[in-house]
Amino acid sequence: MFLDSFEGPAPPPKWIFLFAWVAGAVFVWWNCVRLKRVSVDDNFLYVSNYLKEIAIPLSDIRDVTENRWVNIHPVTIRLKASSEFGDKIVFMPTTRFFAFFSSHPVVSELKELVRVKSMASGSFR
Repeated sequence: MFLDSFEGPAPPPKWIFLFAWVAGAVFVWWNCVRLKRVSVDDNFLYVSNYLKEIAIPLSDIRDVTENRWVNIHPVTIRLKASSEFGDKIVFMPTTRFFAFFSSHPVVSELKELVRVKSMASGSFR
């Protein structure tokens, strides 16, 4: 008796749910799966995708940048030549609380390592 007169919003079609699920999966892949694990010593940058690890000479690094507008501050390392993981490596540095729009110290540390390495090899920028 009362159910026949109900005129509320119709439930969303199933394809909208599927679209939202696929869009969410792409968002997670783009922001998380592409991230690499990175460590460094005096000569090499060690990059891992958790299945394989490669060593990239510091002299192969062209530039180091950071996206301050994203809360994880992803750091992008652009290479002079393509590696097994491509010509750019993206990783998330350690989290710093209450450092919203300031640059992460790892960016300047990597730039300094690359600068010192390029000066030692004789290729000045």
